Amino acid sequence: MIDVNVQPTLPNATAIGGDVGDYFALLKPRVMSLVIFTALVGMVAAPGPLNPIIAAVGLLCIAVGAGASGALNMWYDADIDARMARTAARPIPRGQVTADEALTFGTILSVFAVVTLGLLVNWVSGAILAFTIFFYIVVYTMWLKRRTPQNIVIGGAAGAFPPLLGWATVTGTVSLDSVLLFAIIFLWTPPHFWALALYRCRDYERVGVPMLPVVAGADETRRQILLYAFAFVAASLTPYAIGLGGVSYLATATVLGIVFLALSASVYRTREGREADVVAKRLFLFSILHLFALFAVLLVEHIVARVMA
Repeated sequence: MIDVNVQPTLPNATAIGGDVGDYFALLKPRVMSLVIFTALVGMVAAPGPLNPIIAAVGLLCIAVGAGASGALNMWYDADIDARMARTAARPIPRGQVTADEALTFGTILSVFAVVTLGLLVNWVSGAILAFTIFFYIVVYTMWLKRRTPQNIVIGGAAGAFPPLLGWATVTGTVSLDSVLLFAIIFLWTPPHFWALALYRCRDYERVGVPMLPVVAGADETRRQILLYAFAFVAASLTPYAIGLGGVSYLATATVLGIVFLALSASVYRTREGREADVVAKRLFLFSILHLFALFAVLLVEHIVARVMA
């Protein structure tokens, strides 16, 4: 059993002069790309006219805010990042950027993104962006991540805010439709991340992060993945029921949902040996494709609807 309150020592890294690439890596560009994409879907799906300048400014601010969150996350998690195989090559553990530099960089970008979004777009979206950054850094990274195996369940809300942000950028409001888009990502996050945690379990155990496989065991994690898979697939079908998605979306969500459930069931059944890691990784990779495809079809449907209007 691990001590969930363990606080590993920060790496004694002295920056040797990080370049543009190192600072860009602090922004977690792969995560940022998904944030931008789902926020764009929220914008296009929102009712009312879509001003291209407002949309561009909104996406830029959301992207910068997401990147700022990544930099602040790497600042706070520099100690454990240095000891995990998955994160050891990040700029701070490599000594390319100091933790203080990452903190300054992330803080400046956060303030810029929130203030610019509020002043140039609207303060509803600015407030949601500020809360998203706060939630990811303070609630998830500082509070939940090292204290509870429910870190991903609760903390996953941070990654689900972009469609709400995109919607609020256009409308200045939050609606049931945008909350549904939030719910889809929120319910997708636990099975997606727990699949990764299953085959990266030793990494988390080494640094004292109480991910579900470390605290409750792999079998309980597999059971939770399967339960959340059903909840996620059910949520993914509801846009059609409320008119947010069309027939193409329904067909896509149904087919992908069946595959997702089949892969989750495979993870549940496969309990030992290298094959268990293989099926968990397969679910993790497919889950990325799944979420992207759902939002891509929604995006295409709403672009076509706007053109035909």
